[in-house]
Amino acid sequence: MRITNNMLINNMINYIGKNLVRMEKYQYQLATGKKIQVPSDDPVVAARALKLRTDVAEIEQYKRNAEDALSWLEMTEDALAKIGEIFQRARELATQAANGTNTPDDLEKISEEINQLKIQLVHLSNSTYAGRYIFSGYKTNQKLINDDESDPNFGRFLIDVGNSENIKYEIGIGDDIVVNVAGGDLFNNGSDATAMGTSKFVQDFDDFLSYLQAGDHQAISGMLSKFDENMNNLLRVRADVGARINRIELTLNRLENDAINFIKLMSINEDVDQAETIMYLKNEENVYRASLAGGARIIMPTLVDFLR
Repeated sequence: MRITNNMLINNMINYIGKNLVRMEKYQYQLATGKKIQVPSDDPVVAARALKLRTDVAEIEQYKRNAEDALSWLEMTEDALAKIGEIFQRARELATQAANGTNTPDDLEKISEEINQLKIQLVHLSNSTYAGRYIFSGYKTNQKLINDDESDPNFGRFLIDVGNSENIKYEIGIGDDIVVNVAGGDLFNNGSDATAMGTSKFVQDFDDFLSYLQAGDHQAISGMLSKFDENMNNLLRVRADVGARINRIELTLNRLENDAINFIKLMSINEDVDQAETIMYLKNEENVYRASLAGGARIIMPTLVDFLR
């Protein structure tokens, strides 16, 4: 077989090109920190990377859901705490008003404060989170109770809200949590809210005001047990909300740990070993330089060299 200079040169260029491609591969890995450019570089690594990225994206979405749910429940807890303060003050005033030594002027002053507490209670029933009414069940774009003080129906329910109207957030695979408190469950002591009906909370304040105006000390004393009943219902709802907040906080801690673990797995799967890559790059660079030097020796002899 006759070996020509063109065959030598073509083989030399071919091998130099292959050496250059291998060197370029390690240069890319060193520059990007990633093992592969395209899935064909390593299909197993690529498939695992897609799965891990999907898992991380799911965890991040669950974290956003849990944080949103936590904010909703914290807003609810804040409203419940303020309602509790209202009932505590109302009970103190009922105890004071039940004393038969109060003058009509004293009862009038107590009546004025009770009326203001009632107004504040109604406004708290329409508390919002991110523009959504938190006690209105599924109808988060509508107020629960009429808070127009000039309206004769002030203090009445504006919408029907069933206790089964639970808004759920998905905070994990197959893990849902209810974030809202149905208005009837809170303001109607466990009964569904019915449009144009009066909540028990508001009705008790109306009764208290009428007893104060009539100066009925015995009926005023009876309000203490009603306020205690309302407080017990409020505490029941607050305990439930507090338990849900604790659950979400535990879930967020778990999601944070899961995110760290999956990101670590992604790094192990995709990222290169910098020291190892530098070693391979220098090795390929030496091979490439050697191939260039060898090629220079092959191309060097020409016909002129033999005519000297």
